[in-house]
Amino acid sequence: MKSIVVLAVLIALAASIPIDPQDIEVLRYDNDNVGVDGYKFSYEQSDGVSRSEEGVLKNVGTEQEGIEVRGTITWTAPDGEVYTLNFVADENGYHPEGKHLPHL
Repeated sequence: MKSIVVLAVLIALAASIPIDPQDIEVLRYDNDNVGVDGYKFSYEQSDGVSRSEEGVLKNVGTEQEGIEVRGTITWTAPDGEVYTLNFVADENGYHPEGKHLPHL
């Protein structure tokens, strides 16, 4: 019985923790699902986050058939710094690039 009371108190405490909700609106959303050979989408939000991505089917009909994905994500950090991440994902793996990432 004590464990039920303790659990109820913990749940009540967790539920009462103040949350700073930020109403984020989607300002723009585009989606073009071109079927079996690829796709693309992009969006922009009121909090400064934006993303675009495009996937293209490569080497169709061969053993090396696969999808190549390219994209960009931009966001603003709490300190006001704007970050941009460009990426490619293909048969060689995921390759992110950005000024904020270490250069290997």
